[in-house]
Amino acid sequence: MNGPAPVLGRPEVTGAAARLSGLRARRRARFTTVCAALVLSVLAVFTLALCTGDLAVPVADVWSTLLGGGDAGTRFVVVELRLPRALLALLVGFCLGLSGALFQALLRNPLASPDVIGVGSGAAVAAVLASLVWGVSGLALSGAAFAGALVAGAAIYLLAWRHGVGGHRLVLIGVGVGAGLSSVVSYLMTRSEVTEAQQAFVWLAGSLNARSWPHFWPLLLASAVLVPLSFAASRAMPALQLGDGTAAGLGARVERDRLALLACATALTGVATAAAGPVGFVAFVAPPIARRLLPGHGAVLLPAALAGAALTAAADLLGQHLLPQTQLPVGIVTSVVGAPYLLWLLARAHRVGTGG
Repeated sequence: MNGPAPVLGRPEVTGAAARLSGLRARRRARFTTVCAALVLSVLAVFTLALCTGDLAVPVADVWSTLLGGGDAGTRFVVVELRLPRALLALLVGFCLGLSGALFQALLRNPLASPDVIGVGSGAAVAAVLASLVWGVSGLALSGAAFAGALVAGAAIYLLAWRHGVGGHRLVLIGVGVGAGLSSVVSYLMTRSEVTEAQQAFVWLAGSLNARSWPHFWPLLLASAVLVPLSFAASRAMPALQLGDGTAAGLGARVERDRLALLACATALTGVATAAAGPVGFVAFVAPPIARRLLPGHGAVLLPAALAGAALTAAADLLGQHLLPQTQLPVGIVTSVVGAPYLLWLLARAHRVGTGG
């Protein structure tokens, strides 16, 4: 008479599992849609950059040339003059967007951007020092900038270490280190000749002017190594975002994983800065754009990288053609966008902190 007891709550459990599965499917669909839209935006800006200039090239001719067709004149304009600069803008923005997303997600602070916490300033000091004092140029200058970013990142990490690295402490120390390094740059500029200082200033503004294939290949090679490493290291990100204690309880090696992610983010900033100079605010603005498009999706590394690529390419295109007879450095255009956002973020944080 006493049969097996009924399983209580099985319909509710089944319904909850179905709702969870549906939620995950919708999240994946939204992620795919946003990434596809960002890729289309990147392609649109890329195509426009190849079409626009003193010699306008129709879209059909651009893609025909890229696929191996076109006449000699069109191939020279598109492939030799415009293509390396357009690809460099995309790759610089991709690296900066990915670096900013890693910093902000890992340190859980929207101000944790490499150009805010001093990594970019380290690259600037090394490059200006190499250029003005030792007369270095070309790839050697890029190497100096990359080394400067790594040294600055390591110094900030060591100064912030107190039995671990806290996000707010690292940001505050990074801001202080960045201010000190900026004063070093200013001192070197005032002590140099006018012509040398003018050349250094163009680099410090973050410029893609006169960039060609020799500037693109080293960045592509470095990115081919660093981008996969960054995504591989980011597998520890969900646990680290829960806090050090919880992450350790889940079996994560907290400091090792955090150091690996910080090293990847710093190296990405270093190679991008070495290729184009310190392009400000891309790493700062691209991750929030991605998070707005994908709320609740965590670090959104790929969307942030794609947003950075689109932002940098669009800014470079505006810098080339916004003013007649004048080419603005891409860093100036991105700063025009990023500086107001920084002020808005600080004002918003003040209102929240004061209960406003």
